[in-house]
Amino acid sequence: MRHVLPAFVALACAFALQCAFAADTAAAAATPDAPKLKSAQEILDASPKSDWHALDPANTLYLELATGRVVIELAPDFAPQHVANIRTLAHAGYWNGLSINRSQDNFVVQWGDPDAGEKNAKPLGDAKAHLPAEFSRTTKDLPFTRLPDVDGWAPQVGFSGDFPVARESPSGFAFLPHEGQAWLTHCYGMVGAGRDTAPDSSIGNELYVVTGQAPRQLDRNITVVGRVVQGMELLSVLPRGTGPLGFYEKPEQRIAIKSIRLAADVPESERTPLELLRTDSATFAAATEARRNRRDGWYVRPAGHIDLCNVPLPARDPNAPIKPPAKP
Repeated sequence: MRHVLPAFVALACAFALQCAFAADTAAAAATPDAPKLKSAQEILDASPKSDWHALDPANTLYLELATGRVVIELAPDFAPQHVANIRTLAHAGYWNGLSINRSQDNFVVQWGDPDAGEKNAKPLGDAKAHLPAEFSRTTKDLPFTRLPDVDGWAPQVGFSGDFPVARESPSGFAFLPHEGQAWLTHCYGMVGAGRDTAPDSSIGNELYVVTGQAPRQLDRNITVVGRVVQGMELLSVLPRGTGPLGFYEKPEQRIAIKSIRLAADVPESERTPLELLRTDSATFAAATEARRNRRDGWYVRPAGHIDLCNVPLPARDPNAPIKPPAKP
């Protein structure tokens, strides 16, 4: 019981600070002479170029469908062995000519070899046939931009690089180094490696993307390997499978995959120019706060809270003309 009261007081203070901030924000917005508060989009439009970064071609996948290209950023800092295997498979053209085999409503879209595990399964080539589970990693040396909001699934949540992350609480004492665990969360657009019953039964050849409300109960139960950063609309609109778990029951229902390639294997002239907002930047912090407390004319009451999976990762074409900031 000695540890309960300090924890309760800390939590109460966090709630009080958020409520006070929301109240101050609402009061400022109601003051006639207060300066106009910027929307998230206005903040992004005025951001410096240094707050953005290009995708690493060695950690970017291009999933090519008849309807267009889906861009996936891999997360080697969280699943190094799975990502290495995925790179090997992509180099070899493993997924070329395979298919999307599952679309489960409000859950996931999954692709790979429909004959996986059978005698006529597509050979893996130089890819490894067994990998350890990579559900989480140590927090040591892991950059982390924390959100102040309470999360129902983890003590702390925020971003590490371009990815939504949950972690265990640090000790709070400098003389007690904390090397707890951190893990990628199952937010919309996150890509995971499908597995069987055994925790170490995934190798990255069967991949899925979250297309529904974030199934956070899967956190630390499946190896998450990356996220879709462009083209989610091409996956989320696919016809729902009518079989168990949303699998397509007939071969003709499956969605053909033209190819999955590493961006590094694609000529530079054919790559998708894309920059992502740095999650450790002042622009990201300001844009997230603008979403936490919506201040435009439509909203009557600012929420004063934002869920980790409702924080978008802004992406842009660096070659597109940037809109000038709106005049005050």
